[in-house]
Amino acid sequence: MNHWILKSEPDVFSFDDLKKRPKKTEPWNGVRNYQVRNMMRDQMRVGDLGFFYHSSCEVPGIAGLVKIASEARPDPAQFDPSSEYFDAGSKREEPRWLLVDVKWETDFNTFVTLDMLRADPKLADMLVLRRGNRLSITPVDEKHWQRICALGGIKA
Repeated sequence: MNHWILKSEPDVFSFDDLKKRPKKTEPWNGVRNYQVRNMMRDQMRVGDLGFFYHSSCEVPGIAGLVKIASEARPDPAQFDPSSEYFDAGSKREEPRWLLVDVKWETDFNTFVTLDMLRADPKLADMLVLRRGNRLSITPVDEKHWQRICALGGIKA
């Protein structure tokens, strides 16, 4: 099983929004980065777990866990001219952009802030904490997964 961090701006789509969705599931759409698309296509599997990270907000951090609920498939927004995620160069027979469904798994007992992540020496080499990393999805090593779950007050 692989582990992930999935970042979303809470004023666009939050962890609480996910919990309110039917079946607590939502397509993770709008990814427009080839590296992230390739991870979804080549590495993400149904049943993988991820941290839901609130980014670009007053207090960024991890609210809880999600489960990858579908294989990667074409993101329909790329074909919709009215969508902010429209891509005129993407063709239905050769779609550029993919999405996966994510499902709410559990809340953290403690919201794990970015400051908490940065302050923990056991997380110093974590990919998401590296300067310049702006990817919306990144893999998480097992040792980091265990530590963050502990900080969030849940059993990994």
